[in-house]
Amino acid sequence: MEELALSFLDTIKDTIMDVLPIVAVLFGFQFGVIRKKIPNLKRILIGFIYVLLGLSLFLVGLEEALFPIGKTMAMQLSDPMFLTEGLGGEIYWDDYIWVYLFAAAIGFSTTIAEPSLIAVAIKAEEISGGGIKAWGLRGAVAIGVAIGVSLGTFRIVSGTPLPTYIMVGYIIVIIQTYFASKTIIPLAFDSGGVTTSTVTVPVVAALGLGLATTVPGRSALIDGFGLIAFASVFPIMSVLFYAKMSDIMARQNKSKVKLEKTNEVNVNT
Repeated sequence: MEELALSFLDTIKDTIMDVLPIVAVLFGFQFGVIRKKIPNLKRILIGFIYVLLGLSLFLVGLEEALFPIGKTMAMQLSDPMFLTEGLGGEIYWDDYIWVYLFAAAIGFSTTIAEPSLIAVAIKAEEISGGGIKAWGLRGAVAIGVAIGVSLGTFRIVSGTPLPTYIMVGYIIVIIQTYFASKTIIPLAFDSGGVTTSTVTVPVVAALGLGLATTVPGRSALIDGFGLIAFASVFPIMSVLFYAKMSDIMARQNKSKVKLEKTNEVNVNT
């Protein structure tokens, strides 16, 4: 307990040093450029204290819980005794099916819980007047992350080069962008960015490092990183695909309603 308390105090000190530049810029522009008093200064200062405490607790939680859990799960699922059910023998890429499923599940669940994605999805629904559903957007992004992280774990297991996956991924994104509506393109690219935030990154990074440490012939430095890149590219694809399918369904419904009205008119006449 004493060790945890000392770790928390050290984290608070580091967090203060990290937040100080932000405070300096904000207050510097307020007093030096705008030259006006800050409204509700007391509330803002209390808010900064909450930020410091929240970030410190979050960082300690990552170090003490999320990172160890992600790494432990990856190591357990990729243990040769688990993969071969204690029978031994040579291990192939398709023996890691539980690793791929776990990666997809953890990618989906962490993305659904991502605060930054929730905020973006709510704003997108408000601005679009309900044209873009918050849960639809969150689901599309989460599915993209699930597929991306699962494919990223396959890359680690198979030892195939990361640049190939990323280049092919962005080629697909470019093609999708060409055919996509202009209104959805910025949101799709932003959706790829908000997934790499407070909840998803620590768990996904721990998963990659744990897997690379366990799989024979893999380097934690070379192969352990890169899953976050998959978590950035594939949500763009899934959101663009979701938007395209929504447009197609909307057109079909519109055509169906128009056809029903035409038939009704013909019957009445």
